Amino acid sequence: MRISVYGIPTLFACLALAAACAPREEVTRFQFLAFGTLVDIDVYGADRELAARAAADIETCFQALHRDWHPWGDGALGTINRAFARGETAPIDADLAGLLGEAASLSRASGGLFDPTLGRLVDLWGFSDDEQSPVAPPDAARIRALLDEGLGMQHLRIADGRIASSNPDIALDLGGFAKGVAVDRAVERLRALGVRNAIVNAGGDLRVIGRHGDRPWRIGIRHPRGKGVIAELEVHDGESVFTSGDYERYFDYQGRRYHHILDPRTGEPATGAISVTVLHRNAARADAAVTALFVAGSKAWRNVAAALGMTHVMLIGADGHIEMSPEMHERLRLVQPALDDRPRIAGDFA
Repeated sequence: MRISVYGIPTLFACLALAAACAPREEVTRFQFLAFGTLVDIDVYGADRELAARAAADIETCFQALHRDWHPWGDGALGTINRAFARGETAPIDADLAGLLGEAASLSRASGGLFDPTLGRLVDLWGFSDDEQSPVAPPDAARIRALLDEGLGMQHLRIADGRIASSNPDIALDLGGFAKGVAVDRAVERLRALGVRNAIVNAGGDLRVIGRHGDRPWRIGIRHPRGKGVIAELEVHDGESVFTSGDYERYFDYQGRRYHHILDPRTGEPATGAISVTVLHRNAARADAAVTALFVAGSKAWRNVAAALGMTHVMLIGADGHIEMSPEMHERLRLVQPALDDRPRIAGDFA
């Protein structure tokens, strides 16, 4: 873990903290790698020893979760996936069982657009390896064979401390959920230690505590096709901001972009959006929601957002149009257009 102390708060959240500098205030920043991304913890105005202890606890937690929840590693999730492939049951602890129960609830609410059982599809596409990038799409017949077997959380059974799957081709991948859970737990730890002002930023997905001096936090949202930020978002105590985009991990093949956000209905990268941002008080729920809303795309995101309880949403469609909920419109300031369009403000979700 790297530690630095500085006086001017220039936090990069996804791309940048999009705001003018507040008066000088001591900030302690901690950085470490987990879940395949750089995690920043910035603590404002707190005792440096306390901040360091909190950051060390959080790094330990992140690393443990990364190890336990890696779909192909030696931890709990990897053990479960190997048992599924053999047609066997596997032990599951109460923490992971509760997490999967929450994931199943979110999957149902999203109409299956958030689906943690796509591990073999993710691996087939080559997106399960953090060290290498795929160079070509997989054979369509192999994709269809996995889908025909029937994926989805409804195939899982948890009872008496064990988990089973009715389909041996199911493999759990919590990549669209685990980071949010870890961020929520980090914030809980900071609060428990008495930290009043901080931000936990895991590769651009974040949650804040308190305020940034005498004003709320202002976070920059990355432009999905241009340079810099596309918008600035005001974020209040306890709120989280999560973004999914087709620019995060992808490869180009024969003039087409193939990204890592897969549509459970087709087994291929979703095509209805290029970026989605949500603001919500629960980071885990926000993490799952941006995946589901990205897959839903321009045609269906409003209904999915309502089902998931997401009131603050901005979506940039495949055609470059910006769409957002009225609640998000009140909190967000566009810095530049997505491509060439004015934003469309969606009606109420009622």
